[in-house]
Amino acid sequence: MKKLTLLFILLILVFLLVGVFILKKRIIVKGPLINTTTRSDKVAVNSPISIDYLRSLKIDAKKPVIDEGLENGINYKQYIASFISEGNKIYGLLTVPTESKPTKGFPAIIFNHGYIPPSQYQTTAGYVAYVDYLARNGFVVFKIDFRGNGQSEGDASGSYFSSAYTIDAISALKSLQKYEMVDPKRIGMWGHSMAGNLLLRAMLVSGEIKAGVIWAGAVYSYKDFVKYQINDTSYVHRPYQSKTGDAQKDRETSPEIQKIRSNPKTIDFNSEFWKAISLTENIKYLSAPVQIHHADDDLVVNIGYSKDLVDVLKTNSKKYEFYEYESGGHNITSPYFETAMERTVKFFKMTL
Repeated sequence: MKKLTLLFILLILVFLLVGVFILKKRIIVKGPLINTTTRSDKVAVNSPISIDYLRSLKIDAKKPVIDEGLENGINYKQYIASFISEGNKIYGLLTVPTESKPTKGFPAIIFNHGYIPPSQYQTTAGYVAYVDYLARNGFVVFKIDFRGNGQSEGDASGSYFSSAYTIDAISALKSLQKYEMVDPKRIGMWGHSMAGNLLLRAMLVSGEIKAGVIWAGAVYSYKDFVKYQINDTSYVHRPYQSKTGDAQKDRETSPEIQKIRSNPKTIDFNSEFWKAISLTENIKYLSAPVQIHHADDDLVVNIGYSKDLVDVLKTNSKKYEFYEYESGGHNITSPYFETAMERTVKFFKMTL
């Protein structure tokens, strides 16, 4: 009887050991337990404006399509051209030097405009002198109309709380890299106002942007947004507008982000969420030089935004130039405009 009892106990122990072994085999984790179709396992914060999330995307675009020829400039041709970004047809003003193409192609600049009411935006209007100055100096210039602006397809969203325009800009980069008139390794970006935020975010996401120039840019840490505020309607939350599907997927609309408008004193900027979306917290990804211009009397975007960014660039030993103008306002108008443009061209010629 005792032998039978011992045998029974041994059999139970064997079954238990086998069960534990099988259970261990079944729970071995061979990969992420979350859906990582568009995100790498490095992405910790689920936000469409998280830097690591954007770095995990595979953004690409075919070469620009020339849709319409325009009157030539002094030494360059002008076209209305388009490319596709997240399924949206994005239009833009494309200038190409008339001189003989260099063996590897011309250096190029993706020109990112500041906030203009999307319904009033026109491809050939606004920033005419800026584009002309760059084009006359031998660059291919592609002034893109962000989605929802002018005739571009898609939903206009602004830049501070959406990655849509950043994706448009990087798609333009990918498109120009395939254009036979452009040297794919010599492409930079220019951005004004809201596009300062967009440009720096794009440079953190893509190391293929070889240089960036920001005029009167804003919102790099979100803490600076609370500190300086902004006289720019591109960021205003409109709760009566219901966005769904593709129109919403690039927007950050969480309760946490809403605090920046409703109750900023309750924000913990050291939390994982705010660190993930902050450009300055992710400045380690910046690999190309940046040039910054800002006027002291800018009534739209406080120059403090630029000064705070410069402090971060300096602390992190990044390559930068910073020019402060005593006057000129938000657009850095004459007589400072000419000086700022000369510096911009010199910088691009040196870095591209």
